[in-house]
Amino acid sequence: MFRFFENLVDPYTAYEQTDLPPQRLIPFLWGYARPFRRVFVAAILLKIVVAAVEVWLIHALGQVVDILSKGTPAQVWQDHGLWLIGLALFILVVRSLLQGLDAAILNNGVMPNFGTLIRWRAHAQVLRQSVGWFENDFAGRIANRIMQTPPAAGEAVFQVFDAITFAIAYAVGALILLGDADPRLALPLVVWLLLYGFLVRWTMKRVGPASKAASDARSAVTGRVVDAYTNIHAVKLFAHHDRELAYAKEAIDKARRTFAAEMRIFTKMDVALTALNGFLIVGVVGWAILLWMQGTASVGVVAAATALTLRLNAMTGWIMWALSSFFRSLGVVAEGMETIAQPITLTDAVGAKPLQLRAGEIAIQSLSHHYGRGSGGLNRVDLVIRPGEKVGLVGRSGAGKSTLVKLLLRFYDVEGGRILIDGQDISDVTQESLRRHVGMVSQDASLMHRSVRENILYGRPEASEAEMIAAARRAEAHEFILDLQDPEGLTGYDARVGERGVKLSGGQRQRVALARVILKDAPILVLDEATSALDSEVEAAIQETLYGVMEGKTVIAIAHRLSTIAHMDRIVVLDDGRIAEEGTHAALLARNGLYAQFWARQSGGFIGTEAAE
Repeated sequence: MFRFFENLVDPYTAYEQTDLPPQRLIPFLWGYARPFRRVFVAAILLKIVVAAVEVWLIHALGQVVDILSKGTPAQVWQDHGLWLIGLALFILVVRSLLQGLDAAILNNGVMPNFGTLIRWRAHAQVLRQSVGWFENDFAGRIANRIMQTPPAAGEAVFQVFDAITFAIAYAVGALILLGDADPRLALPLVVWLLLYGFLVRWTMKRVGPASKAASDARSAVTGRVVDAYTNIHAVKLFAHHDRELAYAKEAIDKARRTFAAEMRIFTKMDVALTALNGFLIVGVVGWAILLWMQGTASVGVVAAATALTLRLNAMTGWIMWALSSFFRSLGVVAEGMETIAQPITLTDAVGAKPLQLRAGEIAIQSLSHHYGRGSGGLNRVDLVIRPGEKVGLVGRSGAGKSTLVKLLLRFYDVEGGRILIDGQDISDVTQESLRRHVGMVSQDASLMHRSVRENILYGRPEASEAEMIAAARRAEAHEFILDLQDPEGLTGYDARVGERGVKLSGGQRQRVALARVILKDAPILVLDEATSALDSEVEAAIQETLYGVMEGKTVIAIAHRLSTIAHMDRIVVLDDGRIAEEGTHAALLARNGLYAQFWARQSGGFIGTEAAE
């Protein structure tokens, strides 16, 4: 039975992705709610029926009181026995079925699937953002918003159906019931409803912004805490335990203050609500008693009015808290929208086609990129890398080497000029197809917190076990992998490497990353200090492997250790965003220019020009 309701909506149903998500709250939520429209309609109708049944039961209670007050037990049973039995069966069977169906649709049909759908789609949306977008925010804050928005949206939907719809239907039913008994009894309820509405408006007007501020503050705490955990080596190395505590305390205390401000609103609401409910009880019940004393109302009417007001009195606090929870949840969703609803700025061109790589020629034409600053980066660079050519890139820090590689991978859109691969502008092909044809090993070899096997197979998931092990052997990684064991007792290729691969040494991480790229076997290879974390003995073995891997590929290699690129077909020297020199190692040394200065200054094979002028 539960499975039927749980399968009413598929949270992973196909949908059309958008680069420009709605920027307003209701359209944003409505986009996620579309697959649930029929279920939502059923939930609303059922909640109205349930509320109507509850109000009718109070009316039935008044009738029971009148029946009991007008005859002996024998007479009551003779005249009304069947009606009393029918009422009992209705309460036991029909009411229970309606309540159960209402609960199943909401608890089993909506709640598990609505949050799942939002989390799935929000994660898919954020993954489409560019590398630069991620570099401008805390990973912890992004993750926190992805995680807290779905339950907040689910809570908002729950309150709409569980409390708000029920409360409206119940209030309408109460007005009808009291008006039917005596129109004058409805007057105190109308006055109370108006005052209650003003209190709700006052509360909600303040709860939304207050809850958003509190949510922002909590996200800031998460961002700072995760930042410290992610960089725990630096925290320990520089002995900044107390500094990190103080840095976190600043955000934690701001979160405390914003939450305290939010709670003040609820305290004021509670005091006002208590006074309003007192007016409701005295107004409705007192008037009913007065009408009874005047002989215009029966005991049953007084009983029904009393039961109804006490029920409303009990409900008002719950409804107000439900409304507060509703608007608080909307505040959390609004805060999450600051991340989830950001436009995708780095997109595929309309009608973009997969890259058709034939030979692997890279043509860079008048390439300029300054990260929007007007200076730094690259300035009108022209370079052609022939198919199968191995080119080394050298230059001072900030000369533009990494910028060129990021633009080649289209982590950023160029600000001027273009990059062609086999005559195809990379801005006109799909990003996925472009990056599938490029293998890269960077200086910061970051691994997933997964098994060694999963990390290597990330290069080519469909590869066989034998192909994966062969790649690890070529990267000089197989032997140390067999000796690995994680805290869970998993060994060898099944061992987990920790977040960003922290359970491995720098050299081990680099070799696993190399194995991943070797397995990918992309026709274009980018090496950004690919052997910088290796000791000399392993580096010598890896260099031989890399020379083999480079065969038949177009290669761009960035290096500060010039000995690693001395045998390249050509070396390009970048300086201040421009090509200063290019040629073979021997030709550049003979030229006695910038490269020759680098070579002369290097110590132990490093370029040593960070402070050189």
